[in-house]
Amino acid sequence: MQTQNRLLDDLARVAGGAFGALAGLRSEIEDMVKQRLERLLADLDHVPREEFDAVRAMAEKARMEQEALEKRVAALEAALADAQKPHTRAKAKPSRKGSDADDGDC
Repeated sequence: MQTQNRLLDDLARVAGGAFGALAGLRSEIEDMVKQRLERLLADLDHVPREEFDAVRAMAEKARMEQEALEKRVAALEAALADAQKPHTRAKAKPSRKGSDADDGDC
């Protein structure tokens, strides 16, 4: 009877050791797979979500500022065009014939 207990004890120890080795092997495989996936993602040049959101917010802000500046430039150009209109009319007046150009100062 004691031989059966000894045999079962030996089998239990071998099985326990095998399960321990398998558990260690499993964790090693998981670590290797995780490292491989991280390396693959790094090679694909993926951006973390936080960085993407930050850059997107900066782009949206830049777009709004650009649109505001475009409106401001258009308003300034319109004001400049309005300011130049009276001057062009004054320049368009006919000049007097026989004015200072024919003085003969040569």
